[in-house]
Amino acid sequence: MDKTDEQIISILREDARLSYVDIAGKVGLSEAAVRRRVSNLVKNGVIRRFTIEVNEPQVTSAITYVSVSPSHPTSEISKKIVNVAGVETIFETTGSFDIATIIKGSNIAEVNKSVEEIRRITGVLKTDTSIILRTIR
Repeated sequence: MDKTDEQIISILREDARLSYVDIAGKVGLSEAAVRRRVSNLVKNGVIRRFTIEVNEPQVTSAITYVSVSPSHPTSEISKKIVNVAGVETIFETTGSFDIATIIKGSNIAEVNKSVEEIRRITGVLKTDTSIILRTIR
């Protein structure tokens, strides 16, 4: 990954809806070159997914902290949590818990279903979930 790739990623973080032509104009490349670079960033796992953030009052969010058994690698548990419906983001952390996740659902029951699925993963010792009341930024 070079400085141009970093510029492209920065631009996409700011506005992922920009066309390849618009991005090309900002970084001084052709549309085809930007398209190829973005494709390679996706293929190489640098860009994992394209998404949107929505501020909807009906969406319920939670932070779930996960403690992993020492006999199970944290990275393996994280890979399993990725497949749990509702999990938006996974952080491997230091401290009392090994993993922190952001879970979203249309109601508390959906969030709870995701938490229960995480708890059933072999190697998960315990979880601690906090419902997000308000997002400031």
